[in-house]
Amino acid sequence: MTANAPNVAIITGAARGIGLATARRFLAAGWSVGLIDIDGKTLETAAEALDLPARVLPITCDVAEPAAVNDAVAAIAGHFARIDALVNNAGVAVFKPVLETTTAEWRRVLDVNLTGPFLCSVAVAPFMQAHGGGAIVNITSISGLRASTLRVAYGTSKAGLSHLTKQLAAEFAGIGIRVNAVAPGPVETAMARQVHTAAIRADYRDAIPLGRYGLETEIAEAVFFLCSDGAGYITGQTLAVDGGFDATGIGLSTLRGERG
Repeated sequence: MTANAPNVAIITGAARGIGLATARRFLAAGWSVGLIDIDGKTLETAAEALDLPARVLPITCDVAEPAAVNDAVAAIAGHFARIDALVNNAGVAVFKPVLETTTAEWRRVLDVNLTGPFLCSVAVAPFMQAHGGGAIVNITSISGLRASTLRVAYGTSKAGLSHLTKQLAAEFAGIGIRVNAVAPGPVETAMARQVHTAAIRADYRDAIPLGRYGLETEIAEAVFFLCSDGAGYITGQTLAVDGGFDATGIGLSTLRGERG
């Protein structure tokens, strides 16, 4: 690669949804991307659809496995000769009552959602440092900022990820790496359309000032900004991209005149 080579971002959980939308945003800005996902078949299909083989490298990897993470990061760094940004988007969820959540489920959710970003961040840091620094964005969740039912493992993992963001920001600043997080509210993803009933969607609308679900592209824009030079003095922050959900209590429906 030459000195004028494109910047390079690694995006985990990149086979679909927010991860794939984020990959498209970086590519549109001229970056190259290393795409990581545990679902190799879907990842290959997504990479082919992007139709930019010179700037896209897909790698099948479980982010909870330290050796696999190190190998994937080294492969991307070797292929593109640099790493400038990391987006820790890979995640899993178990939606069960606390008393029905198994120890194995708890461990797997924390392994992927919290340990995974730790492993990936530690793996990329030396490569970023070698080129003067970089940016890491962790995809947390509104569930890590406020509690809700049926997501004891998921919400706890995302709350931990918000604090990991601060820890990494404090230590990595000295080597030129900024670390921030984006906490999406409800987003129009394929999973949300599958599991959110009409009643749940109505509940969210009642609690969100903007009155709608977010779009994958809106999350991607926030991630890209935090990785850009425009966010050069921002680190250690969690940005809720949620239509105002976290900022608001009860009473929106009454305010809108929808209830007497």
